[in-house]
Amino acid sequence: MSPTRQRLQITAATPDPALLDLPWHIPLEEWPAETLAALPRGISRHIVRFARLSGRVIAIKEIGETVAYREYELLRQLRRLDVPSVEPVGVITGRRSPEGEPLEAVLITKHLQFSLPYRSLFSQSLRPDTATRLIDALAVLLVRLHLAGFYWGDVSLSNTLFRRDAETFAAYLVDAETGDLHEQLTEGQRAYDLEVARVNIIGELMDLQAGEFLEEDVDAVAIGNALAERYRELWRALTEVESFGYGERWRVQARIDRLNDLGFDVGELDITSDLDGTTVRIQPKVVESGHHSRRLMRLTGLDVGENQARRLLNDLDEYRAATDRQAEDESFVAHDWLTEVFEPAVRKVPREMRGKLEPAQIFHELLDHRWYLSQQQHRDVPLNEVAKSYVKHILPNRPDEQSILGIQPGDLRDSTDTIPTIDDDQLIG
Repeated sequence: MSPTRQRLQITAATPDPALLDLPWHIPLEEWPAETLAALPRGISRHIVRFARLSGRVIAIKEIGETVAYREYELLRQLRRLDVPSVEPVGVITGRRSPEGEPLEAVLITKHLQFSLPYRSLFSQSLRPDTATRLIDALAVLLVRLHLAGFYWGDVSLSNTLFRRDAETFAAYLVDAETGDLHEQLTEGQRAYDLEVARVNIIGELMDLQAGEFLEEDVDAVAIGNALAERYRELWRALTEVESFGYGERWRVQARIDRLNDLGFDVGELDITSDLDGTTVRIQPKVVESGHHSRRLMRLTGLDVGENQARRLLNDLDEYRAATDRQAEDESFVAHDWLTEVFEPAVRKVPREMRGKLEPAQIFHELLDHRWYLSQQQHRDVPLNEVAKSYVKHILPNRPDEQSILGIQPGDLRDSTDTIPTIDDDQLIG
């Protein structure tokens, strides 16, 4: 049976005709190298491959037809809820080999640029603060999923991708096949998800230790427990009821400010008072993440991570003070900062090196490098000088995170002459 005679069924919101050019008549595990993109893969119970399609990279997972359609719809719903997750492209069924043998359906998602699986981040040179930042990112993701009513069912590092977000990481859901979306989760569902996360993470870290990819003195159990504690702390901050005296109404704004500092906006509050007016109770009713990133988007059009946005906004505020323009409309000042500061600095990076990091992450690291040089030279070093030093001394040592070569830790260890390894000094910037 000719591969062109297959009766493929493509389900996609915006189908790309180029999908028909991929070798769907071949089992995914046997796809030719010239079709594939060399990108790091995490551990998966299914066969997963990356391929180039119309100038972008897609992830393809062979999976049962029913599960493929279900996961596709779940990912679409998560995207509508603005939860960090991979973007679904479509489902393809009806695949057959040239001999007429049926092949499994595939789920197609967009590759998340500048993201890495945890096995590409954990190495023998891992430092404790890096592990903490990864766990913090996963805790924030889990809280956001639970606030949206999503029960994951298989929370793990393997089912998560990580991207740099200034000095921290941002976590994205990759695998949703065990998940389910509800109007609101019960305490039991949240507790079970959290316990699964804790146990899975401990197991994954112990597995790395057994393979000598993680130092033995790293306490895997403590890291797993830290995830649970961080989750509970964040959940309380976002949802618990707070009571205070009637004369302390300033604490309403203080609660909102505290949530903003955590990166969340409060869309609605439930405020009640006792009959005698002596006590006021406050509880956030609608909490949305992305407080700083939404503000930066509104002012500049830049779509960046939450902590990147926080850093860029701080620099914008410094620019506004340095130019004595506090009385001017913020949007006008933001436009000038974008065209006079941010864009010229990012353009100092040679075109061939721009795939290493996102522009916002590059600017964040430029600000860090400026502080270091200014401390070293006891003067305010202009950003032009900083950019030249950064491009010459710092950026060449960064892995190319847009299309980093990476397979498994063992492959990296055996091929150090040709494949860049990732050590913790490169991660922390």
